Amino acid sequence: MPEPESTPSLCDRDPMYAREKEKYEHPIASREYILAYLQGHGRPVTLDRLLEELEVSEEDHEALRRRLRAMERDGQIVRNRRGAYGIAESMELIRGTVSAHPDGFGFLVRDDGGKDLFMSPREMRRVLHGDLILGRVVGEDRRGRLEGAVVRVLEHTLHQVVGRFFSDASVHYVVPEDRRISQEFAVVDNPGLQPVHGQIVVLEVEKYPDGRNLPEGRVTEILGEHMAPGMEVEIAVRTYGLPFHWPEAVVAESGTLSPEVPEEMKQGRKDIRDLPLVTIDGADARDFDDAVFAERQANGGFHLHVAIADVASYVTPDSALDAEARLRGNSVYFPRRVIPMLPEVLSNGLCSLNPHVDRLCMLCEMELDAAGNISRFRFSRAVMRSRRRFTYDEVAAILEGDPELREQDQEMVPHLETLHALFLALAQAREARGTIEFDTQESRILYNDQGRIDSIVPLHRNVAHRIVEECMLAANVCAAQFFRIHEFPMLYRVHPEPSADRIEDLRRFLGELGVPLRVPTRPRSGDLAKILEQTRERSDASLIQTVILRSLSQAYYTVDTGVHFGLAFPAYTHFTSPIRRYPDLLVHRGIQALLDAASSGHPVEFPAAGTLKDLGQHCSMTERRADEATREAIQWLKCEFMLDRTGSEFEGIITGVTGFGLFVALQEVNVEGLVHISTLGEDYYHFDSQHYRIVGEKNRETFQLGDGIRVRLVQVNLDERKIEFERVIEEKAARIPRKRRRTPRTREKGKSEGDVATAS
Repeated sequence: MPEPESTPSLCDRDPMYAREKEKYEHPIASREYILAYLQGHGRPVTLDRLLEELEVSEEDHEALRRRLRAMERDGQIVRNRRGAYGIAESMELIRGTVSAHPDGFGFLVRDDGGKDLFMSPREMRRVLHGDLILGRVVGEDRRGRLEGAVVRVLEHTLHQVVGRFFSDASVHYVVPEDRRISQEFAVVDNPGLQPVHGQIVVLEVEKYPDGRNLPEGRVTEILGEHMAPGMEVEIAVRTYGLPFHWPEAVVAESGTLSPEVPEEMKQGRKDIRDLPLVTIDGADARDFDDAVFAERQANGGFHLHVAIADVASYVTPDSALDAEARLRGNSVYFPRRVIPMLPEVLSNGLCSLNPHVDRLCMLCEMELDAAGNISRFRFSRAVMRSRRRFTYDEVAAILEGDPELREQDQEMVPHLETLHALFLALAQAREARGTIEFDTQESRILYNDQGRIDSIVPLHRNVAHRIVEECMLAANVCAAQFFRIHEFPMLYRVHPEPSADRIEDLRRFLGELGVPLRVPTRPRSGDLAKILEQTRERSDASLIQTVILRSLSQAYYTVDTGVHFGLAFPAYTHFTSPIRRYPDLLVHRGIQALLDAASSGHPVEFPAAGTLKDLGQHCSMTERRADEATREAIQWLKCEFMLDRTGSEFEGIITGVTGFGLFVALQEVNVEGLVHISTLGEDYYHFDSQHYRIVGEKNRETFQLGDGIRVRLVQVNLDERKIEFERVIEEKAARIPRKRRRTPRTREKGKSEGDVATAS
């Protein structure tokens, strides 16, 4: 009689058992096997049934519970009200992140890339901005949007809020400064801290909203009075979760660094201390991470040297400095304050190319022809000594012929003139390439001795800015090409082509405006650059620029080689700012790994593509976070500046058109605010979304992007960062001439070189 077949053991049934055995002394069923088991069972299964079916020993019961909880947190499975586990996808549940709107509603941004689900204010009372949740489609709203409901909160990402403390009799609560958080927080007593009504505080969240009760928290820090100087930065730093305290391990590591470069670190490097390299930066810059020098060649071309601070020699992988730099991702530049990526001993000391001192650098040497095309390039480790620290204004004045400055720096004048000639060649190559150039306006905030805003002025861009930018672009392109040649995995800066839908909308819009130039189905950057150039003198040039700008995608970091559409480069990376951007530090390490492999003859060790991809996503996030935080702080400052100007009249330009009104930028003080549609005049006004304009029903009066308008300041709401204007109605009001000037697509030493305005 044949023996009955025995049931295969878990090691035979679970295809991932070997992996689990390597990781754990007592392996249990893998996630893959649990999911396959639940899928095969066809319905939710209780914990007791799972423990039995998966042959889990009693000592491993807790290990399985922890694995199930982790799978719940990751949205793979769900435990129903009866305590049974089922597959989330089979239960038609959608995992995603909550994106809240200041008006109380929100969206579930799906992890699977599907269409976002609209979340009503009622549903949003159960969650906070940034929560990771499982949701379910429950229908469509009146506008035809898929509407979602919260099934379960998987993870709360908000652990502290910064807001204004209010005290009403025995009731204490905090109103968050982050307008995406619409709930107030009840304050739990903390005897150690006693904030005063109206002060700005930091609240540690202890209870989260459930749809019925307010969230709760405990005050852990009192930042100060609402209008105290510098409060805008304190709020932005905490609202956006910017790391600003140095961990003890970082402080200890920094303390081991000497103030000057040790002699042993200079050995084995190319010595370029005799080259007249110079740094060119803003007047208030404190860290100098790039220096340049160019020579004329006999063939009419140029030999360009771009020296970049060698941060990688001090910040090594897996060190405390490296971990903190990776966490921060980049430096954040606020008015009057910087949250640096690296401690000051590096950012303003050892890694800053200060004049007349030895510094380690990574050198990119390039041979260029007279038309600005790069024919050869070479990277090397070097030791340098900057000859002079110039400001942008000084270099521009020298090139414009300022006799006093030319006399003062007569030794350096020929070198600066060579750099200028090189710039003209690079600009010629840029035009031939078809780089998109926008006329945008940025501003600079000036302060008085009391720390209050004195004025807000336009940020002017001169030829020195462009000289440095073109040199940095050239070095960045060479770095990208270096990795492509060696097939070495690295983070690239990618600016994707515009989507087909956006291009179709752009084509239709330009056609209705009568723009004679055709936009191809898949345009090159040069096609859009040509439209901008040939419509620059039209009365609706500002409108055309804005619509083209909005058709572009956002740039990001990724391990996959891709085009930089705005700059018209087939591959592009960031090499020139390792003091303030973590991707640049990774690029330096990659170049050094290839140089070391070439000199030693040993095979190069490739970084893991998966790790690089994760770092690219993280650095893209920290960049967006920095942009949002600085934008929030600057908007606060602009509101504060306008507080005592209520009733004043200003000339402005329409920079945005919506269904509820016009956004107007003032020409005099570079401040933007809203003109509500109800204040436009005595008519019914309607929003024409296809043409970016508002039109009067009876008088056919039109308000369009780029039009001039006279406005009166009505109200400033500092808490909501809102400035409200009303239209000043005059009989035969003259058109306000536009003021357009070419200004930088990048912030002085705080933004990514060469990125298009929306692509940075």
